Amino acid sequence: MPSTLRSHRLRRIIGAYTVNRLGTWFGFVALSVAVFDHTHSALAVAALLIAGQALPAFAAPALAARVEASSRRGVLSGLYVFEGVVTTLLAVLLWHFSLPAILILAALDGTAALAASALLRAETARAAREQAEVEWDATRGEDLETFAQAAERQANATLNIAFSATFMLGPAIAGVVVAAAGAPAALFIDAASFLICGGMLLDLRPHAEEAGELSVRARLRAAWLHVNAVSTLRTLLLAEALALVFFDSAGPIEVAYAKTALHAGDRGYGLLLGAWGVGVVIGSFVFARSPKRGLGTMLTVGTLAMGLAYIAFSVAGSIGLASLAAVLGGVGNGVEWASVISLVQRLTPPALHGRLMSAVESIG
Repeated sequence: MPSTLRSHRLRRIIGAYTVNRLGTWFGFVALSVAVFDHTHSALAVAALLIAGQALPAFAAPALAARVEASSRRGVLSGLYVFEGVVTTLLAVLLWHFSLPAILILAALDGTAALAASALLRAETARAAREQAEVEWDATRGEDLETFAQAAERQANATLNIAFSATFMLGPAIAGVVVAAAGAPAALFIDAASFLICGGMLLDLRPHAEEAGELSVRARLRAAWLHVNAVSTLRTLLLAEALALVFFDSAGPIEVAYAKTALHAGDRGYGLLLGAWGVGVVIGSFVFARSPKRGLGTMLTVGTLAMGLAYIAFSVAGSIGLASLAAVLGGVGNGVEWASVISLVQRLTPPALHGRLMSAVESIG
């Protein structure tokens, strides 16, 4: 198994990703709670999620294709700086609440966030593969491609552990901050995380040597042709899209579920998300500790665990039972998402990783 974390660049990428994800949870909880408190409507929270996640899905792949084609350093950092500025504006808007303005800024922020996350995942895979090429020893009897794929899988597992750790800590801490200091304070923390992340990645640029003079449209078409040509990849993306329709449909009602149905308040909402994060940590370690397990099997088991968790939510009458269900769902989430990322990368040439990761993020 390659020791991919020996790469300074890889450690820096994962560190920046961790800082960013921790701050993002502050923003997510703050905006969700603020919108619900001002409107008392789960539909308004749904509108926030549509503006911040669904609408950007149509623009993020084009933005990612444009950024990865640039030969300049600092372009990726620019996305994070842009997010920091927009998040600061969102914090100011909470003092003079305007739902339409918040939805517009959330859409801009979400587009930059999806593109940046996809490119950072692609850069993680590239850094892991390059480190594997340095460490590979032909005398061990393992071919280079197999060794490189193992390195990519290990890097994905590490990134997923970082994500799950922030998933566990971020919502719970954010719930406390929002309750004690207010939603604007949490958004300012989120903005600071974007700026820190941008600074850590200042000398980084997405890998795109093959870009040449190809237009954004041509680069997106190349990714589309690849998906159509690889039936397994196409089936995987369609199945994941269908699964996410059901999994993410719970998002708009989680605030109302915690605060109204379970009477758990802001801290209870943070606790519920945090419990899911605990499960994601466990699931991430399960994935990392199972390098010989088939990715297809792990994907199926993880998806099943998430489905069972939502069934348990429907019958849970207290925040305690709901949190236990959330742990189960998180375990499945940790296994399932890492498996999807690894499978997509394995079925895609490195030159297309940025665009395909953007496709996965956009499907989500």
